[in-house]
Amino acid sequence: MTHFKPLARWAAPITITLAAVSMPASAFEPGSTECIAPAGAGGGWDMTCRMVGKTMQDLKLFPGSMQVTNKAGGGGGVAFAEVVNKRNTENNLIVAASAATSTRLGQGAYPGNTMDQVRWIAAVGADYGMIAVAADSPIKTLPELMAKVKADPSTVAFAGGSAVGGWDHLKVLMASRKAGVTNVRTIKYVAFDGGGEAVTQLLAGSVQAFTGDISEVKGFVDAGKIKVLAVLAPERLAGDFAKYPTAKEQGLDVVGANWRGFYAPGKMSDDAYNYWVKNIGAAYDSKAWKEVMLNNGMAPLNLRGVAFQKFVKESVDEIHELSVEIGIVKK
Repeated sequence: MTHFKPLARWAAPITITLAAVSMPASAFEPGSTECIAPAGAGGGWDMTCRMVGKTMQDLKLFPGSMQVTNKAGGGGGVAFAEVVNKRNTENNLIVAASAATSTRLGQGAYPGNTMDQVRWIAAVGADYGMIAVAADSPIKTLPELMAKVKADPSTVAFAGGSAVGGWDHLKVLMASRKAGVTNVRTIKYVAFDGGGEAVTQLLAGSVQAFTGDISEVKGFVDAGKIKVLAVLAPERLAGDFAKYPTAKEQGLDVVGANWRGFYAPGKMSDDAYNYWVKNIGAAYDSKAWKEVMLNNGMAPLNLRGVAFQKFVKESVDEIHELSVEIGIVKK
């Protein structure tokens, strides 16, 4: 099967537990642990730090509790620069990251910084992307929508809650490429301030389609306002989300997930790095974390150590390529 370069390759490892390396018993013992959330309190990065930290604490994987430090600015760039420039050898420090992190790295939005300046630890779940239309739209499948786009891109405008060149925009470009659109610059994308406003414009008829994350749309679907054409997941999701078809089962092999995970200082010791890979993995494997994912609309994404490092690099490279193609980034 032919896969769309790195982002579609996410499908392969998602249901497989991937070990980082063959790790001997670690000589590292954590002391006062800290997790940086590169934004204010209440957001996804903050939740990632607090929920994983609490799970690890409950499992007694480190002494005491984990301190969470909110360091907003530059879409994660302020925290990234501080870790690289001032805290690059610390062993008790981890930093929350997501697809927003790899998007900004791929677009060079952290001036002077690159992904290989830090060590990537593990993913702890994902929120898969989706493409939807209004409930009364005559379009019933993603291939129907993409055929319309391919025939005349001016007839379909996609609304999303991220800026031009952001994650919602990139998901549409990924699907369009898979559908055979050769010039993705022709795709019409309208950015709104959040998914709720984008759906409002869809229902008003200002745009013809909506792209966001699956956790955003369940309430709109249940209310009979929109219909999901495809989830950008490797296979159907579980529970209430199982009714939504994937793009893959409709012949468009594209996977897009807003992953959540962690990186560490670039000069963290190998013993400390192996400790964090192993024990964040233990938290991910726990029943408590499965409940956190269920309650927060997160799906499995089990990548650790070397496999996670490779995954992030491929994501950054693909985002860079797409961003060059649409003119967000210069060659």
